[in-house]
Amino acid sequence: MLLITAALTLVRLVALFATPLELYPDEAQYWLWSRTLDWGYYSKPPMVAWQIWATTAIGGDAEPWVRLASPLLHAATTMCVYGIGRRLYGPAAGFAAAALYILMPAVQLSSLVAATDSSLLLFLALSLLAYVELPAAEGRRRLWLAAGFGAATGLAFLAKYAAVYALIGLALHLVISRQARTVWSLKTGALALGAFLLVLAPNLAWNAAHGFATVQHTAANAAWGGRKLFNFAELGDFIASQFGVFGPIPFAVLIGGTLLLAVRRRLQPADLLLLCFAIPPLLIVTVQSFISRANANWSGAGYVAGAILVAAWLIRWRARWWLTGALVLQAAVAVVFMACVLTPSFADTVGLSNAFKRGKGWEQLTEEIAGRALREPPGSLSAVVVDDRFMFNAAAYYGRDYFGKDREPPLKMWVREAHPQNQAETTEPLTAALGKRVLAVSLEPAYRAEMAADFRSVSPTEIISVRLDKKRKRKAELFIAEGFAPQPRDPVTGKPPIPRQP
Repeated sequence: MLLITAALTLVRLVALFATPLELYPDEAQYWLWSRTLDWGYYSKPPMVAWQIWATTAIGGDAEPWVRLASPLLHAATTMCVYGIGRRLYGPAAGFAAAALYILMPAVQLSSLVAATDSSLLLFLALSLLAYVELPAAEGRRRLWLAAGFGAATGLAFLAKYAAVYALIGLALHLVISRQARTVWSLKTGALALGAFLLVLAPNLAWNAAHGFATVQHTAANAAWGGRKLFNFAELGDFIASQFGVFGPIPFAVLIGGTLLLAVRRRLQPADLLLLCFAIPPLLIVTVQSFISRANANWSGAGYVAGAILVAAWLIRWRARWWLTGALVLQAAVAVVFMACVLTPSFADTVGLSNAFKRGKGWEQLTEEIAGRALREPPGSLSAVVVDDRFMFNAAAYYGRDYFGKDREPPLKMWVREAHPQNQAETTEPLTAALGKRVLAVSLEPAYRAEMAADFRSVSPTEIISVRLDKKRKRKAELFIAEGFAPQPRDPVTGKPPIPRQP
């Protein structure tokens, strides 16, 4: 397992340094966070920024170094999966589970981008590994494992608040299993809780000092108040996406096996333990998708336990061909995905270009914007302002050697509503002092007129565009604007008034 993990990780590292794909805007935002280390940020806990800070401190700010931690973290998670499977079911199940995990489509993608899931899954796997080792441990080792469980769970929360599923899984297992309850004593429980709170406390303090911004953003992502309830289309899309991210055969085995063994009452104690950690994320996010919406990776907290369950069941059922088929299919998907990453034109050929469009065109668009700003007389621009957070994040990264350097204008964000709606609007809003004469960049056609209405005078619009593939372009509208004087926002909706048409 070590050899396989090392080989696949090496391939992913080579791909990171060879791919021409650019940072997508969320990655650029995480890079921005990493420039100022903190215990929390507007929309995420701090772990992703910390890992980018660590890797870029070694190799610089180029794209591969921004992403470098992800394949390494998934490699460590793979070995944790092996350890959990070996403890619960034996070495064969541990090996199969680790193979399923490292070839999982979601892990393929997550290994090549800077995102929160890589560290979340590692710390969830570490906490689960400590939990399954507890029953066999005695004395001081049991105390250390209890503290390790609490600390790993706390670190998972610092990666992503989806770590709450670990607490849900623990509570379910303690309710269901009398044997699980006997493992814990007052001392081990206090150690686990103390370690958990000690790790998490700085982030809780940061949230309290910032109006619980990250918690509010996480809750707002559920979007229960802003969408029509009961969406069968969203529900269908989410369930279909799980076959894609978890793997078609493993996901079918996970759902089918759970129902079959539950009905026949043939679930083993180890099965119940893992189901407590695998099913709640999937079930809760499925309900969320029906009520409002859900992204495919929101159920990711259950991937580790789910992969181990699938492997154990296929080995128990002696379904060698199904296990082999699952691994071969996921390996084939990995090969196609790697080909697309290394040669984006191949993605165009096989009809997958849309999946990679967010990693294209940002550098060229930033260069076009900077070039247009340079055509203005030196010192005449007080700022370059954009109306789209994706554009802001990408421009901040790819224009890091231009914006705000050597007396060049800083990059700012136009705030559309009465209150900031994202990190850029919170930390880098355009102000009257910097709005004397700006180069305005509108990536959202619907916002262009609203943005222009916040200035006393604007020049005619110029259009720049970059080609993403044979069918798609990314366009931006540019104009010089003077005298930033934002109109009053609607007191109910917070949005600007509809501009009068010329």
